[in-house]
Amino acid sequence: MADGSIEAADLRSDKELLDDEQLRLAAEVVNRVKTEGLETIRLAFADQHGVLRGKTIVADGLVSAFRSGLAMTSTLLLKDTSHRTVFPVWEDDIGFGQGMLTGAGDVLIVPDPSTFKVLPWSPHSGWLLCDVRYKDGGKMPFCVRTALKDAVAGLADDGYAMMCGLEFEFYIFRMENAHLSHADSGMPATPPETSLISHGYQYLTEARYDALEDVMDDLRRDCQKLGLPVRSMEAEFGPSQCEFTFEPASPLSQADDTVLFRSAVKQICARKGLHATFMSRPKLEGIVPSGWHMHQSIVDVKTGANLMMPETVDGLSPIAGNWIAGLLEHAPESCLLTTPTVNGYKRYQPFQLAPDRIQWGRDNKGAMIRGLMAPGDKASRIENRVAEPTANPYLFMASQILSGQDGIKRNLQAPAPVENPYTSDAANLPKSLIAALERFDASDFYPKTLGPELSAYISRIKHAEWDRYLMTVSEWEQREYFSLF
Repeated sequence: MADGSIEAADLRSDKELLDDEQLRLAAEVVNRVKTEGLETIRLAFADQHGVLRGKTIVADGLVSAFRSGLAMTSTLLLKDTSHRTVFPVWEDDIGFGQGMLTGAGDVLIVPDPSTFKVLPWSPHSGWLLCDVRYKDGGKMPFCVRTALKDAVAGLADDGYAMMCGLEFEFYIFRMENAHLSHADSGMPATPPETSLISHGYQYLTEARYDALEDVMDDLRRDCQKLGLPVRSMEAEFGPSQCEFTFEPASPLSQADDTVLFRSAVKQICARKGLHATFMSRPKLEGIVPSGWHMHQSIVDVKTGANLMMPETVDGLSPIAGNWIAGLLEHAPESCLLTTPTVNGYKRYQPFQLAPDRIQWGRDNKGAMIRGLMAPGDKASRIENRVAEPTANPYLFMASQILSGQDGIKRNLQAPAPVENPYTSDAANLPKSLIAALERFDASDFYPKTLGPELSAYISRIKHAEWDRYLMTVSEWEQREYFSLF
């Protein structure tokens, strides 16, 4: 065009990475970047752990990124939580076929123009979330964002959609010592020393919120500028523990918002001399474990009707019963996706407002699934309280969709709700990461639903994490045996 602006046709390429609507949006993004004088664009993708990785390009490089994608080192997809590459990349076959992700070669990340943001804490920077593809632009099974898209599409094929609202618990501490000496570098590095910014054990008191208000306000304002669906901010039970809740939205938008939210919280806090952590149970005095609760309702794609609304006070709609039954049946193997760290299983403690058994109850916060359904209540839903805040949101949400959908397809029936969740005879949730891994590996559910490649890939990475943990001598062992024997 005469004014130098970009049109959708200018962004087309032989790889056909974007469809017509995405090309239109991409042109709008390029022109906005130019108009607003942005200097850099962060191109990010969610890795296997739900951690954002990527590259930063100068603004003039955005056209090329939309046309051709951006090359990214494939080993980023092959690392455990210590950032160690756990697949034998120098062999001909690392487990996925001859030459597949070998040699530390490249994959492609393709920016999704609908995710464009300007970062409030870095206002010269634009931000785009990307999908991971093979070098030729082809779909790859290890892109967790694509896996969730496929799950959402499969549910839609059956005439249903899931809406979800989110509750995130996390801690914010004052940074006392970042441990940045050379000796502190490592894989992983020495964790920082911190102190409190607020005392705890005064759940939802105004005094505790006021002590946290400065940082809460900074987080809220920047989240609102990003368009994140923040609904409330709360002072949780633990010292310096916070909770943010999100308004209901679709699974993909919520997963995208989750990875941005977690990254934003950590970056904003770091710039203020604070340390934010979504680790479920930090090894600090007085800690109350953090959870991640997902509210779920199922709607009819054609009418938008909430299919979880019951006809009677004590009843369940057919879809609600099926959905709950599916989540319960697949809970053991799903724990690898909802609670993917060694630390997360130390949250499953009785009488701590966290689940320890596979069961559901009506408005019961001790049960794994809490039913919040009533006749005439258009917000009828269930709340799954099983997850830890570190979970990869794409895999967590996919697990809920695939499990609930299986309950519908097989017409599974929910058991009776529990009243006493910590004394019931329901089966226990897995008590450790290895127990969850064993259930995941023994089940054919996720190889059939997520796909055999993605399932084997997740298992390999988490086994590597467990093996490192198992070979580390703990403080408990040193105290228990060093003097005794």
